[in-house]
Amino acid sequence: MTKPKQTPETPQAPNYQYDAIIIGTGPGGEGAAMNLSKSQKRVAVIERQRAVGGGCVHWGTIPSKALRHSVSRLIEYKANPLYRFTGKPQRHTFQDILNHASAVISKQSNLRSSFYDRNRIHLYQGDASFVDAHTIKVQHEDGSQELLTAHTIVIATGSRPYRPPEVDFSHPRVYDSDTILSLKHNPQRVIIYGAGVIGCEYASIFKGLGAKVDLINTRDRLLAFMDAEISDALSYHFWNSGIVIRHNEEFSKVEGSEEGVILHLQSGKRVKADCILFANGRTGNTNGLNLAAVGLKADGRGQLKVNENYQTELDNVYAVGDVIGYPSLASAAFDQGRIAADAIVQGDSADKLIIDIPAGIYTIPEMSSVGKTEQELTAAKIPYEVGRAQFKHLARAQITGTEVGSLKLLFHAVTKELLGVHCFGERASEIVHIGQAIMEQKGPGNNVEYFVNTTFNYPTMAEAYRVAALNGLNRLCD
Repeated sequence: MTKPKQTPETPQAPNYQYDAIIIGTGPGGEGAAMNLSKSQKRVAVIERQRAVGGGCVHWGTIPSKALRHSVSRLIEYKANPLYRFTGKPQRHTFQDILNHASAVISKQSNLRSSFYDRNRIHLYQGDASFVDAHTIKVQHEDGSQELLTAHTIVIATGSRPYRPPEVDFSHPRVYDSDTILSLKHNPQRVIIYGAGVIGCEYASIFKGLGAKVDLINTRDRLLAFMDAEISDALSYHFWNSGIVIRHNEEFSKVEGSEEGVILHLQSGKRVKADCILFANGRTGNTNGLNLAAVGLKADGRGQLKVNENYQTELDNVYAVGDVIGYPSLASAAFDQGRIAADAIVQGDSADKLIIDIPAGIYTIPEMSSVGKTEQELTAAKIPYEVGRAQFKHLARAQITGTEVGSLKLLFHAVTKELLGVHCFGERASEIVHIGQAIMEQKGPGNNVEYFVNTTFNYPTMAEAYRVAALNGLNRLCD
């Protein structure tokens, strides 16, 4: 049987190499690539680094949390009276704990690389940039180039630390949250400029290693997006541990020398330290994509605008993860990639990103929250009650020596619907998920009385939910 001749009335569809090209292998790119592959799409992924995982695995989430874990265990060891007289004091350097982080990074990257192999996704190493709406140029390390074509492009290039042009980041004592992992010396005093999530986490790490820490906050309180009591608890804990917090400060210049740095603040203060970690904001990685070739434009922070399906202003180009801004969480980025893949395959995605995304902040101790804060509920004039459980009253916390912290439940004073969960203390990022599961239930399934009427393992940290629920229910007016 012969094929019919092509005529102008029956044009042949473009013959693309792939159905989709994903730029970036962080959580967002991985989520999109895996879901598209499982939908029988031909998928290619481009990664500029030599190993997959993106900033999440190599510079951000995984390294900082691995560092934090090592320091936290060291603090517990020092505080345990069983080991108080076992010899010389244990002291570790930043390089010592980096060894653990490096091992975790390698394991995570190798694991994720196997996902691409298993799902028959083609992986290209190099810098990606647009040629047109369906063509991507890959610039390899050896100088060679190749062109890849696809019907759909997904931008998942992540973000990088913001670098003010007036700060010399080539100076060996000036770091950002990426380059701090290359720290070679053992600083006795550290300046951290920026008291957001990254700044607070590294303040905990360096203080745990015995360094003096000056935490410069450009705002009037730490982590203002958190419930006020929880952020105040962190502020007090920092203050009590010796971290110096300087609120409402802006830098004017950073003066570097062979011995260290001097930070000049606009208020006239000068702060001296062995090194400075600049952790004040991030920028989307869009500057090298040649967006102009397809008529797209990033905002001042390098971020792209998308709709609820993560589609940009160009119908066949999607964007997920840090490159689109809020919530800038690895957990959310993976879901964004998955949802975008569904929209690519189906034309729309029935799934949407959940509204109440949990926040986990890996300070020492941890902070985590999901749902509304007291401030938000008060402003919305929603009648609510508060239930609290102090960790120092829990048998499990007493056993493990992690008595600092508390769990706070916010629930509707009439319907008893759980509205917010806020936790400060060791394992807070794990504990919060129990409350999240109840909050996600529909109708009468979301009720704070669940925690009273169920039976928890004993002793556990989860028991805090029963204690907090009883505490709050006892406050209700009949």
